[in-house]
Amino acid sequence: MRTFLFKRELSTYRNLLGMVLGVIGFGTLGFYLIEGWNFLDSLYMTITTLSMVGYGEVHPLTDNGKIFAIILIVFGIVAVTYIIGIIARFIIEGQLQKLMGKSRMEKQINKLRGHYIICGYGRVGSFVCREFQHRRVPFVVVEKEPGLIEQLQSTDIIFYEGDATEDDVLKSVGIERARGLVSTLASEADNVYLALSARHLNPDLYITCRADSLEAEKKIQRAGADRVVSPYVIGGLRMALATLRPNVIEFLHVSASSPEGNFRIEELLVKENSPVANKKLKDTDIRAKLGLIVIGIRKPDKTIIRNPSAETIIEPGDIIILLGDAMQLEKLEDATA
Repeated sequence: MRTFLFKRELSTYRNLLGMVLGVIGFGTLGFYLIEGWNFLDSLYMTITTLSMVGYGEVHPLTDNGKIFAIILIVFGIVAVTYIIGIIARFIIEGQLQKLMGKSRMEKQINKLRGHYIICGYGRVGSFVCREFQHRRVPFVVVEKEPGLIEQLQSTDIIFYEGDATEDDVLKSVGIERARGLVSTLASEADNVYLALSARHLNPDLYITCRADSLEAEKKIQRAGADRVVSPYVIGGLRMALATLRPNVIEFLHVSASSPEGNFRIEELLVKENSPVANKKLKDTDIRAKLGLIVIGIRKPDKTIIRNPSAETIIEPGDIIILLGDAMQLEKLEDATA
């Protein structure tokens, strides 16, 4: 759609330029033939006549020349009026489209509940958005850079143009209703300030922030972030493992990052009324009936039980890390919802 509109505008501007050159060419040729002037004098007389600057004639005009000048002035006024009207229409249409697009986006944002806010649509943020889209997780992007806004406009992503470190912007994207926030901003100061603001506006919000150094990671955690991730650390670790254990990395990548696949890693929060709560792992039938493998359990105190035994008791508040078939994982999620 945007490509079509661009081509239409380009075609219109070409037509306008052709009209201007046509009127100038018509006037120049007319004075050249009627008055017998040279090309430069004919062009000069045409420009002064059309612009109505009042410099006077280059040479005295004959009666035929005067009649032609009157016709040229009428043509010039009509052409200029038409050109101004076209330009004004494009300006008004552009503003209206922008306002309508913004209003439509705000309505979509107001409908969001339990969504995620992604701050920044750069190299890291775009990958976060792609993963959220694959998993059909509701989210909205906050971005202020004009170049990245243009990229977002060519997608179906819900976004808000503004500075994510401003409280009013966070409120506009429904931070009070949001489930989590992901900050991919490159600035350490911005991430610290954003974590502080977001935690103040929604104490229950799950906040994940980017950090480019260990020192920045500690500061952002103290500011209120639940998780701090360094793309450089993760990238370096993955490159090392991809070299030393390529098959393991490929398996984990397919399992964790391919929602279209039939086999993946997921996590499940055990609620008070869950059918697996307060039961031993062997009595939950997670393995026997659903064919799922429990590879870890994260306790409310943040301790992690790796490769839990069959005698391990699953308690409310535990987070179970599961490996298995996507359809079976969805069945377990539905049963424990």
